[in-house]
Amino acid sequence: MINFDKLHYYGEVIYENDLYKHVHFPDNPVFYWANFISFKRMPELDEFKQTSSYLKEFHEKNGQHHVQFFFPPNQKPLNEMIRFFHLEDYEYGFSELYAIKPGQFREIKRNEDIEIQAVNDENFEDYLQLKYQMDKRFGEYFAEQNAKLHKKNFTDPKFRQILAYYKGEPAGSLDVIFTDCKKMVEIDSFRVLDQYQKRGVGSHLQKYVMDHFPVDWVLILVDGEDTPKEMIQKQNYQYYGFQYEARKVYHKIYQYSQLEV
Repeated sequence: MINFDKLHYYGEVIYENDLYKHVHFPDNPVFYWANFISFKRMPELDEFKQTSSYLKEFHEKNGQHHVQFFFPPNQKPLNEMIRFFHLEDYEYGFSELYAIKPGQFREIKRNEDIEIQAVNDENFEDYLQLKYQMDKRFGEYFAEQNAKLHKKNFTDPKFRQILAYYKGEPAGSLDVIFTDCKKMVEIDSFRVLDQYQKRGVGSHLQKYVMDHFPVDWVLILVDGEDTPKEMIQKQNYQYYGFQYEARKVYHKIYQYSQLEV
């Protein structure tokens, strides 16, 4: 069954009760989407306030300056909670889950200027430099922290890093993550440099995944209010639900948006 539970997340569950799971990732404590609380059921406002205070206190002890929450899939927080988010300066939005059978991916016109490669010892430095260039717009600190994560993932058999060249220059990349279900993979960290967008680089990257990974389903998570969702829909992905999240940052080290293609 395709649902949000199939998606990979960084970090480990360090505490759990009937209301939520608390996930912590000490390798990268400022990475919002790896240090969070995921609610098992929709909390009442008072429950949310108490949980937020708990997470804020925990993060402050660990030198972290944010709180991040995910709500149960396919449920929207109550209006009183949304009002609270606005009053207390929480960022608030939702993501959408899509999946596709590889053989159903829309046919693309091959562009000889675009070359797709699996990342290996020979091109790993190109991949790292491209990722650093992409991440640097959110701050040097974020880019440096992410570089450590890319190096770790390079040696992790659960990950495959894919790199796109346009006329010989690194132009875009994505990561393929093997889910716990062997019949599915997830596309993650999918980005194309601004100057190479709308040239087919993103489509070629996805097509490579469809052609080279013998699985039943390919999953991708996109911002529910952003342009990439429209591209995903045109490529025959099927919609499998939404998930709301809220975040408050007390001291901004970096700015981050989830998906740019």
